[in-house]
Amino acid sequence: MNETNQLDNRTLSLKRTFNAPVELVWEAWTRPDHIAQWWGPKGMETRVVEHDFRPGGKWEYVMIMPDGKEFITNGRYLEIVEFEKIISSADFKPMTEGVEIQAFFEADGDKTNFTFKVVHPTEEYCRQQEKMGFMNGWGSVFDRLNEFLTTD
Repeated sequence: MNETNQLDNRTLSLKRTFNAPVELVWEAWTRPDHIAQWWGPKGMETRVVEHDFRPGGKWEYVMIMPDGKEFITNGRYLEIVEFEKIISSADFKPMTEGVEIQAFFEADGDKTNFTFKVVHPTEEYCRQQEKMGFMNGWGSVFDRLNEFLTTD
């Protein structure tokens, strides 16, 4: 099996088109005050603890469940190309650890085509995460992002 197939077998992806220009979608991903408004599944509150938005910079968010239980999410920015992509290591403790998240932005007039990928260390771990609800969980997050982007 070639390397591309191995990578594909370890990657889960979601695609969306947002009714907002790429600059606005980028801003939602890069400003801590915006991130706090949409990051995390519906029903969770998010507190940005650290946000050093540069290659090598660390990020840490606390997602607070309605019952008060907290989930720590953190990582390090690996690659940033303005208005195009953000690649980061990521841990979502205690559910998902040791993954890479990739956000790709493509301007399409006054809309943004968005692709989100999570690369897992192994194919088995990838399948486990998929069964745990990857599509619903991240789908809910991007529903919140869409609501944030379209709110006046």
